[in-house]
Amino acid sequence: MYKRLPLILFLFLGFSTNLLAQDSTRVKPLVFLMKLDADIDPRTNRYTELALEEAVKQEADYVIIEMDTYGGALNDADDIRTRVLEFEKPIYVYINKDAASAGALISIACDSIYMAKGASIGAATVVTQDGAAAPDKYQSYMRSIMRSTAEANGRDPKIAEAMVDQDVEVDSISTEGKVITFSTSEAIKHGFCEAQVSGIDEIMSRSGVEHYDTFEYELTASDKIIDIFINPFVSGILILIILGGIYFELQTPGVGFPILASVIALILYFTPYYLNGLAENWEIIIFFLGVVLLALEIFVIPGFGVAGVSGITMMVTSLILVMLNNDYFDFSFVPTGHLTTAILVTFLGLIGSFIIMFIGGVRLTESGAFKRIALETTLDKASGYTSNFKKDSLMGKSGVAYTILRPSGKVEIEGEIYDAYTRGSYIEQGAKIEVIGEEGTSLKVKELA
Repeated sequence: MYKRLPLILFLFLGFSTNLLAQDSTRVKPLVFLMKLDADIDPRTNRYTELALEEAVKQEADYVIIEMDTYGGALNDADDIRTRVLEFEKPIYVYINKDAASAGALISIACDSIYMAKGASIGAATVVTQDGAAAPDKYQSYMRSIMRSTAEANGRDPKIAEAMVDQDVEVDSISTEGKVITFSTSEAIKHGFCEAQVSGIDEIMSRSGVEHYDTFEYELTASDKIIDIFINPFVSGILILIILGGIYFELQTPGVGFPILASVIALILYFTPYYLNGLAENWEIIIFFLGVVLLALEIFVIPGFGVAGVSGITMMVTSLILVMLNNDYFDFSFVPTGHLTTAILVTFLGLIGSFIIMFIGGVRLTESGAFKRIALETTLDKASGYTSNFKKDSLMGKSGVAYTILRPSGKVEIEGEIYDAYTRGSYIEQGAKIEVIGEEGTSLKVKELA
């Protein structure tokens, strides 16, 4: 028994040391701070998702959202609300100025609401881009999620509904024809605020936490870069490169770097909007369908008609749509300013690409870099060269289409193969043809009936 005592003491001391080491890693509770101080939209939606993921990684004991917003998109607010309700640790909101509309919904989803002096919460009526009340189906949905959210956190669901619907009356609180908006003291009185506070320290003190560490969430470098690329000015430059690159590649096939620049710009354009939830899969697909139609018009279908115009229209439409939080062409909740900015940015980029095409194109062909990859030697008549390779005229001769002519291709006359073209018509392979003109190395032909 006594022989085993040193071993038992050693194990006990080791176990105790391990426990002390574990406790020393987190002496104080960790309070995770994040801000919602802009419109509720796909960007704030993604910001909230990233922030709460980081809070889990940091093993935060409390999360505090500092809020000042007039609201925003209902679908994004609903995503944030759900995320807050499902979060395992306590989430408090500190309204330092306003929590209107979507901001009110997110605040009610939090475990505790604290407000600064002079702050307000409420006015959650769903409105369209022109400020008018949205159709009743949207109001009904907003009423239901406000009610269920209030119930989930022990707040009066009737008052939550009255923040949305002016026809919902609450005795001694709301009057007919007006939605509820609470000041700080009113929110405290009716159970929609725990207390008036002046900062985070007071919130934690009221929660019984005197000593704590804080972690203030900030976007990572990559997320900040994404924010740069969704700046309208940068988007306009990328559109210019996308369209200009496609044009120059078509003008000088095989050069490579114009289409490479276009592809890179395309990735930099679509990716940030996609990650922020603005660009949907169908909007990106529209762009590539437009590219396919344009390619068919250039390489397959003669002339320039419906396919080409449709392709360009689809490409431009896609570039506009990815900037907007529309719902399958429903722009009811897209602010007019956002819609105007998206259209203006796209068309300025389009105009800029045209300027580069017609003015910069000449300078490109005269540049040293272009001359190193382009064949500039001209085999002209003055130097003793001739483009007429035929010994005798083939005018009036007949033959067959060796390939399809659309409108150019090859023909076979008296056992010889020649380059040929039509006046714009389409001739099937094997059809009989007649030579009606000779220009340089090519024959102008027509189909024989």
